Amino acid sequence: MVDEHTSEMTNQSQLQLKLTQFAMDNACIEIYWLGSNARIYYANNQACETLGYTREELLQLSLSDIDPNYPIEKWEEHWQGLKHDKTQSFETLHKRKDGVVFPVEVVANYVCVEGHEYNVGFAKDITGRKRAEEALHEEEEFFRMISENVEDYIAVIDLAGRRLYNNPSYSRLFGNAQAMKGTDSFAEIHPGDRERVKQLFKKTVQTGIGHRTEFRFLLEDGSIHYMESIGRLIKNSLGEALHVIVVSRDITDRKQAEDIIHDLAFHDSLTKLPNRRLLSDRLKQTMASSKRSGLYCALMFIDLDNFKPLNDEHGHGAGDILLIEAASRLTNCVRDMDTVARFGGDEFVVMLIELDEDKAKSATQAAIVAEKVRAALAEPYLIQIHPEGKAETVIQHNCTSSIGVVLFINHEDSEEEVIILADKAMYQAKEAGRNQIQFYDAKS
Repeated sequence: MVDEHTSEMTNQSQLQLKLTQFAMDNACIEIYWLGSNARIYYANNQACETLGYTREELLQLSLSDIDPNYPIEKWEEHWQGLKHDKTQSFETLHKRKDGVVFPVEVVANYVCVEGHEYNVGFAKDITGRKRAEEALHEEEEFFRMISENVEDYIAVIDLAGRRLYNNPSYSRLFGNAQAMKGTDSFAEIHPGDRERVKQLFKKTVQTGIGHRTEFRFLLEDGSIHYMESIGRLIKNSLGEALHVIVVSRDITDRKQAEDIIHDLAFHDSLTKLPNRRLLSDRLKQTMASSKRSGLYCALMFIDLDNFKPLNDEHGHGAGDILLIEAASRLTNCVRDMDTVARFGGDEFVVMLIELDEDKAKSATQAAIVAEKVRAALAEPYLIQIHPEGKAETVIQHNCTSSIGVVLFINHEDSEEEVIILADKAMYQAKEAGRNQIQFYDAKS
């Protein structure tokens, strides 16, 4: 029988999966997972509702069945482009089961999970927004009738950035759209985004060209809403600028769904540390930064010396608890700018950045941190276990580590070579008796 603790860990993992499934199924945008063959492997509730298919029907289709702009013969070109760009944003058409075609805005993302490649797409029906944008060229009353009956956020702003009109949708965020007239349209924008949005507004006024952008609204209660907007300059018959009309929509749900998918793709589910994929990306960035700064960096490859006996005697649940504690200890040993990653099993990697221009001084700094790591991991672990048929008990387990360290700078070695050299140094530490630190020695 599986002990209670292992069952609890399994339940937690299942809960995480259920929460992820729940978030995607209940998002207010269409979410699709497409395979490299253009087949639909997942579609959320919103996709089924928008297209008029049951989930079972959608899972029998491919992208070419729902998007007239991507017949199957164009799929390979689209797929290769997505793999290269990693993410693409574009507008296209979707076709409902009843044959009705409508415009959508799509954000497609290339995701590789456990060796399987997917196109994860977020689609939004933009029929209302398109109609609103076209209505801006009609009489003011016709524009008002349209703007007050769509869910998008529509604002008319004078050339100084003051609000002239906000449609009723703004009341969902600020309580009273009418009371906003005459106020600064940039006041509620997050300070980190405000200046950028102001500059785009000025460009729209100066050039007459609208710019699509994303920014954050910071509300009085401290909550943040992610918005996507595009501005359109309105001129009089003489070609003189009058005001700017801004059409926005709340993309908070999409951002949250993207964060969930990103977390699944780049972090270890047990320790929440960066996984190999994210480590590789950060190592690549660090090498490029080292080339510019001329500063050495260091990579530590860490293997727990006495981990397997814990699993053998008390089960994987106890081992998982130790790994989580080890991850916490490692994180506390380094700076926020450094990286701690779980490489796999009981192996961890620590990357120290921006040490010193001098190799000897960098080695000294790395050695100090490595000793701090070694000492922290060597402290006894107190682990609560639930033996079958017995009361909960706390065991003490001693688990030291073998640490291999390699210094690197610029692009003298590739990413893979740096990890291999640190791994070799770790084995040198094991051969030296374990609970040791070894810098890579090419002569060994």
